[in-house]
Amino acid sequence: MKPQGIAVLGSTGNIGIQTLDVAKQLGLKIEALAGHSNMILLAKQILEHEPCLVVTANVQKAAELKKILQQSGGRMPEILHGPSGYELAATIGTAQTVVAAMVGIAGLEPVMAAAKAGKRIALANKETLVSGGCLVTAMAEAHGAALLPIDSEHSAIFQCLNGKTTTNAGTSRGARAAAAKVVNDSVKNVILTASGGPFRGWSKEQLSQVTPEQALKHPNWNMGKKVTIDSATLMNKGLEVIEACWLFGIDLDRIQPMIHPQSIVHSLVEYVDGSVMAQLGSPDMRIPIQIALTWPKRVASEFAPLDLLKAGTLTFEAPDLRAFPCLGLAYAAQKVGGTMPAVMNGANEIAVQDFLAGKISFLEIPQRIAAAMDRHQVINRPKLEDILAADKEGRGEAV
Repeated sequence: MKPQGIAVLGSTGNIGIQTLDVAKQLGLKIEALAGHSNMILLAKQILEHEPCLVVTANVQKAAELKKILQQSGGRMPEILHGPSGYELAATIGTAQTVVAAMVGIAGLEPVMAAAKAGKRIALANKETLVSGGCLVTAMAEAHGAALLPIDSEHSAIFQCLNGKTTTNAGTSRGARAAAAKVVNDSVKNVILTASGGPFRGWSKEQLSQVTPEQALKHPNWNMGKKVTIDSATLMNKGLEVIEACWLFGIDLDRIQPMIHPQSIVHSLVEYVDGSVMAQLGSPDMRIPIQIALTWPKRVASEFAPLDLLKAGTLTFEAPDLRAFPCLGLAYAAQKVGGTMPAVMNGANEIAVQDFLAGKISFLEIPQRIAAAMDRHQVINRPKLEDILAADKEGRGEAV
């Protein structure tokens, strides 16, 4: 494939690390890296990939990184910090593709900047579309940016729809709505699969005793802490439902989560004529990362292929909304719309942090989120400042 430059936002996280692995195999040039707090790993990435721009969370981390690089004797890139630095990394002119793998609401403004710059955005940050989907997709449409999903489930839907998203429809006014109509006219349902996490089949009584250590042991996937806890509560699937609405223009009532413990079928699309298309693969995030970087081309990889003869029996079951109410909360938030998803997302981020810190129980996570949502006064047509304020409100309500 023709070499391209990429910027990786969140390079020291799980998705960022795997993205750099894929980029190396594909021979892509890393133009910018953005990390948060792991400066030792970020320094190693700089020495290996030689980006011209690097961004850290704050001035202290930037100073720490410079000291490590000076001791290593490697080439010193331009090092920036904070929101303005992240925006520059997201819009750097030498990168055609921006991989958005930052965790949480922090990814929203850099993605908005990348969309305004007309970039090809490989999106791994669910919270960006959950909180600000209306703004991001409108910005992408206005400036000709393309959003390509990295999440394995959304990558599966993307492939089953043959690359159709609401942000690949061109820059003409009404293109998003036209793309959504095409999908909704031909699609009956989208089936989002979920592993069920480590507590599938557990009762509320059992869940009341869950520890952070137990919740972090995902049966199939190697993910960051926040995403792993979201998977355990099924909030991860709720966030993906909202994300699918914005990515593909699918009506909320046409998206059906389904538990699939083997994580082989990554999602399915049921068409109006009765045909059902599914995407299958090994539980390896490097595959959807590569698809997002190379689409519409498919490029050979060194990843282990799926062996159906060894996959065994594939099973499916309905999610237990009584034991795992976070999924229902996400549906409720998206149905209300406006700033409600941002409040829900902010409350969830803080509740997960508190659970990991041992401050609250596993079952208190959805309780905190529901309380924040109940008290929120919705703004139906939010601006960016409204989204950010709603996120802060949700974080405050969750304390």
